[in-house]
Amino acid sequence: MDFARQLWLRIETIHAVTYFGAESTAAAADAGIEGFWRSYFGFRAAPMGRVGAGVVEASFFNFAPAFVGRWVPEVWSAVAPERLLAARSTGAVATLRTAPHEALESAVSAVPLLRAASDRAVAAGRPLFAANRLVDVPEEPVAALWQLCTNLREHRGDGHVAALTSAGIDGIEAHVLIAAEQGNSPDDLQRTRGWTADDWAAAEGRCRERDLVDGAGGLTAAGRALRAEVEATTDALAASPFRRCSAEERTALLASVDPLARHISASGVIRYPNPMGLPPLRA
Repeated sequence: MDFARQLWLRIETIHAVTYFGAESTAAAADAGIEGFWRSYFGFRAAPMGRVGAGVVEASFFNFAPAFVGRWVPEVWSAVAPERLLAARSTGAVATLRTAPHEALESAVSAVPLLRAASDRAVAAGRPLFAANRLVDVPEEPVAALWQLCTNLREHRGDGHVAALTSAGIDGIEAHVLIAAEQGNSPDDLQRTRGWTADDWAAAEGRCRERDLVDGAGGLTAAGRALRAEVEATTDALAASPFRRCSAEERTALLASVDPLARHISASGVIRYPNPMGLPPLRA
């Protein structure tokens, strides 16, 4: 498996506790907001400041505009972005600290390589990465690990949006293609991204017109080729900050974060399947 994809599986898992950990729910409530979606949009958008719904719709990419508008900018009237920055780190780090000491220590040893990659990554065209990189990396090692994983996760996500946009695929069409590829019901992706059944049917129709899905809702050869191209481009863009790393450093980086990511994956904090498309880490 490609290095960038292997790394994504691990740093995405470490980052995802930000939204799914019970400690994050408690931290959001302590900051003054309750409810999964209010805290999700608040936590993830906070590095960009008091942005409006349009900025969040564009940068998050795959949510229905009306769904984004339910939470943004209303969340900023409840709590300032600066307070949410502190709350999201507090909650995520608290969840990570429930992991075995050996797994945490191993992951923390990756901080220098992750910091170097984050520092040399190109921010142009990557709004979520650029905003997150401006957040001070904490001195505390576990908090530093979480922030750097978050930076690089958003770097990859911004690149994925660029790859999809270049391929002429919008947010809901991306979900249609994933559901077709995996043979899954669209219900979860549609519901958790705020799209209506009519929105989904229209997106399926556009994909059929481009011969990306067939009449039965499965991927065509062209659809499979496009999905492969998008993922390959995403991996290539995500790998760019690690070009200066030797093969030995890449291997060491994966080995360092692997135990913590596997613990989180097996802990039940993250549900599978999930709208992120993140698979579990198995032995």
